[in-house]
Amino acid sequence: MLLVCASFAVALMAGFTGLSLTQGASELDIPTRKRVVSMSAIALGGGIWSMHFVAMLGLQMPIDFYYDALTTMISALVSILITGLALLLVHFGPRTPNRILGAGFTVGIGIPIMHYLGMSGMELAEPVYSVAGVLIALIASIGLSITAFWIAYGERDARHILLGTLGFAVAVFAVHFIAMAGTSFVQVPDASDHGPWLSNEALAFAVTISAFVISGGFLLSSVTFGPAQAPQPQPETVGVGASSAPEPAAAVAAAPKPPAEPDPTPTPAEGSVTDETTAARPARPTPDAVRLPYEKDGRTHFIGFEDVAAIRAEGHYTILYSREQKLFCPWSITETESRLPSEFFVRTHRSYLVNRLHVSSFERRKDNGVCYFDAIEVLPKVPVSRTRLSEVREFLGL
Repeated sequence: MLLVCASFAVALMAGFTGLSLTQGASELDIPTRKRVVSMSAIALGGGIWSMHFVAMLGLQMPIDFYYDALTTMISALVSILITGLALLLVHFGPRTPNRILGAGFTVGIGIPIMHYLGMSGMELAEPVYSVAGVLIALIASIGLSITAFWIAYGERDARHILLGTLGFAVAVFAVHFIAMAGTSFVQVPDASDHGPWLSNEALAFAVTISAFVISGGFLLSSVTFGPAQAPQPQPETVGVGASSAPEPAAAVAAAPKPPAEPDPTPTPAEGSVTDETTAARPARPTPDAVRLPYEKDGRTHFIGFEDVAAIRAEGHYTILYSREQKLFCPWSITETESRLPSEFFVRTHRSYLVNRLHVSSFERRKDNGVCYFDAIEVLPKVPVSRTRLSEVREFLGL
């Protein structure tokens, strides 16, 4: 029973590590994104493999049995490759519903493949599978994996990632024990001509190392997983040190709260940006001084708020939508809303901020609505939630 609980814990930690590592990865530059997706694939695929063999350590039979070393290693690599393929679908290219379904389906196929491939490596005890057991395990794996990916990638916030983690762990755990319920074993009298074997002791050592690595990844991922407040100091550091535009950066780095003696008349654009004392004595930037940081090609750039049509929450960070491109911003949606001028931006949904300067039309749909952006290629429309419908209509002058 202890090993059964341990196997589920390994699946949970692997799912959390893999799904949280890729938070915001779609907006990173290509080389960095490849590294992040690779690490996530190792966490997810390695977690599937580790969960399987942690549970197999608890298998008790009246005969001795071992594992073929090569087949066991191949089962781990196949698991990593298949989960990597699934992650490529949702992190390279537009994240459409079909791609999310495809990623879930890929993982759903990969879990049984890893299981039965790992089982085929058993020596001295040959597994015999029932057709019903294989079919039920396959159907359960596909259904649960699609559900997990749909939840985790339908909306990339902390709650959905945690629910997706649980779905992934349940998928891996359930498939293993459903498949094992439909499996029986027969003794193989002589297997002396086979390749190198792994005893249960050697397998336990390998699984312990794998579980340790997964646990370490889990701990590192959980450090930055929580309320989206960690990125707040980042604009100050970047703004002061960025050599490409030091003066505007100082204005961006200003504190979000107004000073003790607010000036009711906004200063001209020149005075608000070029005065070097702004960084020494923080003041809330005037609307024409607000610029948002975004990261691209390993550097931090800035874009004026007037060029941003909408902003979408992406976990702890945000995605900025300009006319032709999406940009990765290190600020959280809450931090971004507090920095932007309220006379131009409104919260239409818990995950969206909209710039009224770019809204081309509005559609009322029963108890919610939609804002349209005809000139924005990368984001044609943004949803308006039921709770914010009245506020948005009033903001747009309807």
